[in-house]
Order: sequence, then structure tokens, then C-alpha cells
Amino acid sequence: MPISNYEQTRNRMRQAFLKYDQRKMTEKFHLKQDEQYLYVNFCSRNYGIERGTGTVVWWKDGSRIEADFNVSMTIYDVLCCSAQDCHPAGRYCSLYAAKGCVKTVQVGDKLFQPTAEYFSGRLDLLRAVCSRLGQLSSIKGDLSAVIPVFDFLPVCLRFWDADEEFPASLQILYDENILDFMRFETVFYMTDHLLGRLKETAAQMADSAQTP
Repeated sequence: MPISNYEQTRNRMRQAFLKYDQRKMTEKFHLKQDEQYLYVNFCSRNYGIERGTGTVVWWKDGSRIEADFNVSMTIYDVLCCSAQDCHPAGRYCSLYAAKGCVKTVQVGDKLFQPTAEYFSGRLDLLRAVCSRLGQLSSIKGDLSAVIPVFDFLPVCLRFWDADEEFPASLQILYDENILDFMRFETVFYMTDHLLGRLKETAAQMADSAQTP
């Protein structure tokens, strides 16, 4: 079966990863490591990057699973291509207001709506999910939370539930220095994965609640 363009791109980045100094990225981001893997926590899941192949994997019920395109590309970009002195500014903003952003036409505005609709009328569930993945915050919104997508890089989630006039709305704000950590396009890979993790965690919590 032919592989997709996404898989081909991910596989090329595997090889590119091997050209970078793993010692430097380990020191830069304080990564755990052993002889086989470098380890990085991404959206509250532990991933290993195989030191000999560059493959990004995670584990479930004892099985080794290769990470998908969004996860792999985000991890590769951060570890290999981030600015040498990257650090969070501690201030949140839209992607288009981030330092270094030169995009003038906003894209991906509908990225958040399916997740907003998923949690519409389920504010308590979203609160529980955010408490598991991050920490609730008092920032503006019916609910807000700071979520560490990486141990060294948080984002801010804001949610407004639906009412008689408006549908539910969800917004992700990024650290002002986000583009020192990853490319503009990679922010969308990271965000798409985070939104998926919100719904995945919600489903897991719902299943646990129904298990006697």
C-alpha cells in the first residue's frame, strides 16, 4: 500500500532528526534519556524518540505505537529547529500577534469550532479535562486553563459556552514567543493535536465514570 504524502514527510524528518546533535537538544530542554530513547512529554503523554532511527513512539497497554504526523512534526520542529535561546515570555496572545509573525491573512479560524461544539453544554466535563491536562485559570472566559503542551511551553485555553444568542466558542492563546519554539505552520499541527487530546481525555473520563 502506498504511503501518504504526510507519512513521506514524517519519514524524511526522521532522517533529518538524526543529523542534529542529540546531546544539545537534551541539555537545552532538560530531556530524560537512556541508550535507546530521548523522552519528551507532549500534551500529557510521554513520547520517545528513537536515537538510532529518529522514529517518535508512545506506548499503550504495553504496545509500541508510532506517533502520527502532527505529533512527530511538532516534536521534530521544536527539538531540531527552535531558536537557541527560546524561552516563554509568560504573556499570551493570538498566533497572529506573536513576536515574529508576518502573516496578515488569518487561516484556520474554524479549527476550534468542532471542539467548542463537542463541549457545548458540558462545561463540567471540560473543567475536569483541563484540570487533568493542565491547571484552571482565572483568565477571561466561562472557563480558562493553562495547559503545558510541553513541560517548557504552556498555552492558554479559553471557552465560552453556548447561550441563547451565540454558539459555544473556544480559543487557544499562545505564548508571545511561540515562534521561537516552532514554525508558524507547526503551531497548527500542535494545536490540532491538543484539541484531539481534549476530546480523547473527555472520552476516557466518560468511560471510566461508566465502569462499575
